[in-house]
Amino acid sequence: MLCLAAGAVSAALAIDGFTLAWMHSIEKVRWEEDWRVAGHALVITAARIRGSGAGMEPPPGAVLKDGVWHYRPVLPPQKVLRLTHSPYARGYELCVEGRCRRLADHLPGIDNNAVIELRECPP
Repeated sequence: MLCLAAGAVSAALAIDGFTLAWMHSIEKVRWEEDWRVAGHALVITAARIRGSGAGMEPPPGAVLKDGVWHYRPVLPPQKVLRLTHSPYARGYELCVEGRCRRLADHLPGIDNNAVIELRECPP
């Protein structure tokens, strides 16, 4: 299960994999990362950048397929992901089985400048 929290607001989702997506605030290009819950950590399995631009260069080894850069980030398992929810940028999306929903919608009532934490739910 995946646990979400922002201050006193929290939610648990019965999922073991998800895509985290967001729009680059300047270039308006979509980024996507595929994650899975593994043991007591979150593991990134793949990532995509739907274009390129300032500060968005695909990493070495990325493959361009149908206008989308595909790559596998080199990142150790993460105990927690911390994401900033801000009124100044379009929010993150949490996608499960191809259906996307604003991450903040899972945590109704959070502050406009909240830090959202994603982690494996304790057993």
